[in-house]
Amino acid sequence: MRTNTRGLALLLACALVASPAAAQTLRIGMKAAVDGSDPHQSYSPNRNVQMQVYESLTFQNEFLQPGPGLAESWRPIDGTTWEFKLRENVRFHDGSPLTIDDIAFSVRRAREATGLRTYGPALRAVTSVERLDDRTLLIRTSAPTPLLPAYLTSIMIVRAALADGANEEDFNGGRAAVGTGPYRWVRFNHGADVTLERAPQYWGPAEPWERVVYRFIPVDSARVAALLAGDVDVVDAVPPGLYSRVRSDARSRLVTATAAFNNYAYIDSGRETSTYVTGADGQPLNPNPLRDARVRRALSMALNRTALSERAMENGAVPSNQIAPPGFNGHDPSLPPLAFDPARARALLTEAGYPQGFNMTIHCTSNRFAGDARVCQAVGQMLTAIGIRTEVEAVPTAIFFRRGASGGPNRTPEFSMSLSMFATTTGMAAEGMTSLIRTYNPQTGHGASNRGRYSDSQLDALLTRAESEMDDARREATTFAAVRRAMDDMAIIPIFFVQSAWGMSRNITLVPRGDQYTMATGIRRTP
Repeated sequence: MRTNTRGLALLLACALVASPAAAQTLRIGMKAAVDGSDPHQSYSPNRNVQMQVYESLTFQNEFLQPGPGLAESWRPIDGTTWEFKLRENVRFHDGSPLTIDDIAFSVRRAREATGLRTYGPALRAVTSVERLDDRTLLIRTSAPTPLLPAYLTSIMIVRAALADGANEEDFNGGRAAVGTGPYRWVRFNHGADVTLERAPQYWGPAEPWERVVYRFIPVDSARVAALLAGDVDVVDAVPPGLYSRVRSDARSRLVTATAAFNNYAYIDSGRETSTYVTGADGQPLNPNPLRDARVRRALSMALNRTALSERAMENGAVPSNQIAPPGFNGHDPSLPPLAFDPARARALLTEAGYPQGFNMTIHCTSNRFAGDARVCQAVGQMLTAIGIRTEVEAVPTAIFFRRGASGGPNRTPEFSMSLSMFATTTGMAAEGMTSLIRTYNPQTGHGASNRGRYSDSQLDALLTRAESEMDDARREATTFAAVRRAMDDMAIIPIFFVQSAWGMSRNITLVPRGDQYTMATGIRRTP
C-alpha cells in the first residue's frame, strides 16, 4: 500500500536528483501483448500496464485485498451509502486537480461501457456519486453493497474533460491518455512494446524508475533468453520447464507464488442433453448424466490433483479444493483436500445408473499457459480409467473461448466439459462464484462466465446474502457456506491453482501479486 508522507516523497525526490544512478530504465519482458489502452475495458495484460497510469479510489495488495488509493479512507454511512475521503493535492498528468466530477464521470463511464470485457458488473448496484465537499464524496447503491471498496479497485479514474466521448485512439497517446498514476504514457506500439515514464507531479513517493519499457516476447524460451542475455531486467510467466535455467544462471533468480488463477473443469449441468456426452451408440444421452451430482463427484474423484500439479504442470501448480487460494478473500481453511478415489468414483457412476460409464469429449486450450494441453490429456486418461471413455480436443485460446461461450445452438455454450483458468480482478471467492456458477442472468450480470449453466437456488440465496451483509464476520461465514455448498454439489470442479513465476536480474527484487501482474511499482533494485 502506498503512503502519502510528504517528507518521504521529498527525501526520495532529492535522492533521485542527487544520484544519477537512480534515474534508470526498467525493461520488462512480457508474454502477453497489450492490445488496448482504454482503462474501462477489462483485459489482464492491458490492466497490468494501465494501473500505473490510471488509479482507482482503492488499491490492491498482493492478495488483491483493498487498501487506500485515491481515497485515503472510507466508511459505510448506512446500508446503501458509502463515504469516501480523497487524498489532498492529487493532480492529473496535465497538472489539473482531481475532482469528484472526474470520479463520478469515471464510474458512470465504466458502468455504461460496452464490449467483450467490461467492469460493468462490479458497478451494477451503484446509483449515484455525490459531492459533499472538495474531498468528500458519497456513493449510493440500490442495495447494501459491503464489497464496494473491493469492486472499486477495478475502476480507473480518468479526467472527465478529456475522456468524454473518447475512443480507443484517444487513450492510445491521444487527448484522453491522462491519469493520476506514478507513470504516464510515452508510447504504445500495438503488439510490440509500451513505454512509460515517471510522472513528475505524482502525489505519492517518486518511483525510482525514470522510464519503464514493456516488451512483448510471447515465446517462453526467447523471453528467458532475453533475461539471461541482459536485454531485459524482468520477465513474467516463466514456464516450469525453464525454472532450472533461470535458477542455475548466476546472473538471474526466480520468484514464484500461488496465483488467484484456478484451473477448473466446467461441467454442462444445465441442459437435458449434452452434445459431447454420448452412449455406446454415439447418440447424446437423455437425461444428461452431468446433471447428476454423483456423476460430477465421480469426475472429481477421478482426478489425481497432486500428479497433475507435479507432473503434468512440472511443479508449476498446487492442488485446489475451492474457489479462492489461501490468503485471498473467501478461502475457507477448514475445507479438506478433494479426494482422489477412483474406486469410489466408479461406485458413484454405478449408483447414478452408469455402471458401464459413457463417452465424453473434453475441451481445453492449447496455448493459454504452459502445460494446458498436457493437463487436458492427463485428465482424459484419468476419466477413462473410471469408465468415462474420454476424447480430448485442445484448441487455440481464441477459438476455445468463442466456442465455449456461444458456439452451441442459439449462441449458447457449446462444451460438455472444458478446462480453463479463471480469476476475478478482486480475487474474492464470492465474486468468482457469482461469475462462474451463479444462475445465469444477463440482466443482473450474474453467471457471466457460467458456461455450464449450473443453477442452484440455495447457492444463489447464499450469494445474495453474502453480497448484502455489512457485518464482516457474518459475511465471511455466509461466503464460507456458499463455498461449501458449491463444493458439496460439485458445481464446478477445481483442479489446481497455477504458480506464477518471474525471472529477474540478481540485483532486482519483486513483490509477487496474485493477479500475476508485473508492475514497476512493485519492482526495486537491491542496494
